[in-house]
Amino acid sequence: MGTFLGHFVPGLAFAILGLWHALNTVRAYKLKGASGFRAAAWFPFPSPVPGLKHLELYLLLSFSVLAIVDQLVDFPLLSFTIQPDALEHATMYLHLAVYASVALAADGVAASSSHHGGAQAQLGEVVPSADHAGLEGHYHWLLQLVVTASLVSTSATVVLPRSFAVAVVRSASVLFQGLWFIVMGFALWVPALVPRGCHGAEAGGGAMRSAVACPTDEAARRAVVMANLQFSWVLAGVWAVTAYLCLRVGGSRSMEYRQIQAPSGGDVGALAGDGDATQSQKRVFPVSDNV
Repeated sequence: MGTFLGHFVPGLAFAILGLWHALNTVRAYKLKGASGFRAAAWFPFPSPVPGLKHLELYLLLSFSVLAIVDQLVDFPLLSFTIQPDALEHATMYLHLAVYASVALAADGVAASSSHHGGAQAQLGEVVPSADHAGLEGHYHWLLQLVVTASLVSTSATVVLPRSFAVAVVRSASVLFQGLWFIVMGFALWVPALVPRGCHGAEAGGGAMRSAVACPTDEAARRAVVMANLQFSWVLAGVWAVTAYLCLRVGGSRSMEYRQIQAPSGGDVGALAGDGDATQSQKRVFPVSDNV
């Protein structure tokens, strides 16, 4: 993961997954209401092809397996790479693969099992890494805050499966993870975007390494402040998107008028009270689709 693509590709996958979950969570709440809502660990893909129902889980499982292979196999030489950082990153993807597998196996059996698998996947990411230092270490520390929020909200979903707020926070935190991965890729691995006064560097040997080195304390403080500002901006953007989805998706209620013909005969006279049972009466009532 110590490359631009190593951060951008997983970040894009997490961002799409979080946005997909947030959209479907809000839509499910609007359709089922507070009494019928229940948080879901995954959402079926709307397709006329039955085999695409589990597309989300299949893609997540495939992505995790390919990422594990990419971390452990040196493709030019087709040899296994037994490096501590590669094993750590592969283990993170292993938790995601287990989560997708548990969700597939638990489909229609027990929804709580899928949530437990999701909590396990988040736990695999929240374990702090001893491989990052300096500015990169600060970016990863901020990432661990987001992953911790995902872990707490996912665990809370097991206890409060009908809580819409918990489900939305969980989806928003996954979206946040993806966007922050993307920000890390640009801020740490694109030379033109490295903070002023810092430069790309990597320590050799077994020492802790950082993608960016800041030679002076002033440059290091400026870089940390910029990282905190970026974190705040991404947080504001995530909540803005989440609020928009909550307010707009499935929120409109249509009202149409239907013509109802009253029964003819004596029933009409009894209902209308005018004694005229020979003519049928028509009344127009507003009927809501949600009734």
